[in-house]
Amino acid sequence: MHAAYLTRSEAFHIADFYTTCPRKAQFHTDLWCYFTVQNCLLDFGRPLVKIFCPLEWLPLSKPSAGDYFHMLYNITTPFLLLKLIERSPKTLPRSAVYLCIITFVMGASIHLVGESINHRLLLSGYQLHMSVRENPIMKNLRPETLIDSFELLQYYDESLAHCMWYAPLFLILFLYFTGCFTVVKAQKTMPISAWLLLGPSGLYYWYLVTEGQIFIPFILTFFAMTATVVHQKRKGFLPDGNGLFLLYSFSLSLVLVTIWVACLWNDEVLRRKYPGVMYIPEPWAVYTLLVGSI
Repeated sequence: MHAAYLTRSEAFHIADFYTTCPRKAQFHTDLWCYFTVQNCLLDFGRPLVKIFCPLEWLPLSKPSAGDYFHMLYNITTPFLLLKLIERSPKTLPRSAVYLCIITFVMGASIHLVGESINHRLLLSGYQLHMSVRENPIMKNLRPETLIDSFELLQYYDESLAHCMWYAPLFLILFLYFTGCFTVVKAQKTMPISAWLLLGPSGLYYWYLVTEGQIFIPFILTFFAMTATVVHQKRKGFLPDGNGLFLLYSFSLSLVLVTIWVACLWNDEVLRRKYPGVMYIPEPWAVYTLLVGSI
C-alpha cells in the first residue's frame, strides 16, 4: 500500500517539473485556417452569392443561396469555437462559454431571418445608404403604420441580432486569449502559417466591425486584450503564437477601419444615415450608394 503514496521529496520534484516545464501550446493552424476560410466564405461571401446567384434557381418565396450559407455558418462557427476552447492551455469557465455559445446562435439566427427579408427588399429597390423612412419604396407604402414594422425589422436585424451575435463571439475570443500566455521563449513568435492567415483574418474582422456596426464591443475587446498583455507581462508571461495571432488580427482590423472611415469622412449622403461621433459606414451601404450613382 505504501507504493501508492509519494514521499515529500518526490512530490516537490514533480511540482518543480511542471513549474519549470509548462505545457507546450502549439499554434492551431488547422482551426485558425478553418475559422478564417469559413468566415470569409460563409459570412463575407454570403452577400456576393445572393447577388450573383440567378433568381430562377431559387425564387424569392424560398430561402436564397445566401440564406443556406448563413444556416451553415450558424452551425460551423459554434462548433469551431468550442473546439478552440477545448485546446486552450487554460481551463475556462464552462458556464460562461456555454451561455456565450447559446446567445451567439440565437443572435445569428435572428440575423438570418432579418437579412433574408432585407435581401428581398433590395431586389425591390430598397437603398441601404438611406434610413427606412427615407427609402423611395417606403414613401408610398399604405397604411403608413407598415413602416413601423419595417423599422422593427431593421432593429432586430441591425441592432439586437448584431449585439447578441458579436458580443458573445468577442467574449469567447477574449476568454480564449487569457489562456494564451507562456514563459517559453520559443513560443513567443508566430509561425509562417500564422503570418499567412493574418491578412485574411484582419480583413474579416474589419468587415465585422463595419458591416456589423460593432465598433464599441470590438474596441473594448481590443483594450481588454492589451490590458491583459500588460498585466501578464509584469508576471513574466508573454502571448504565445495563438495569442499574438489574435492580437495582431485585431490590430490590423483597427488600422483598416481607420483608413475606411478616413476615406469616407466627408461623404454627405452617408453622414445623414450615420450621424454623430460614431461614423463607420457599412460596406454594403457604400455599395448601393455607388451603384445608384452610376
